[in-house]
Amino acid sequence: MSKFGELIDVNIPVLLDFYTEGNDLSIGMHPILRDVAASLGDKAKVIKIDVEKNKELAEALRVKRLPTLILYKSGEMKWRHSGEQDANTLIAIIQEHI
Repeated sequence: MSKFGELIDVNIPVLLDFYTEGNDLSIGMHPILRDVAASLGDKAKVIKIDVEKNKELAEALRVKRLPTLILYKSGEMKWRHSGEQDANTLIAIIQEHI
C-alpha cells in the first residue's frame, strides 16, 4: 500500500478508475477517461486500477460497484462515484481541484 500512498500524495488531482475487463460499464468508461486525460494534460492524472489484480486495495477502499471513480489530491479523497460518468462532468469536477 505504500506505493498507493505515493501515487495519490501529489499536488495535482489523481482520478482513479477501478474496473475489471469483464464489466461492460467499466469497459465503456475507457474512451471517456482517455478523453478526460487528454483534455486535462499534465494538470491531472487518470489511473486505471484493475480490481482483479488489486483486490487488497479495492477492499481497503470498499469498492463494491464498478466502475468506481475516486479523486484524490495531496493524499486526500476529494470525490467518489460508483457507476458511469460523462467526460464533461468528470473534467468539471477535476478542474475544481486543480
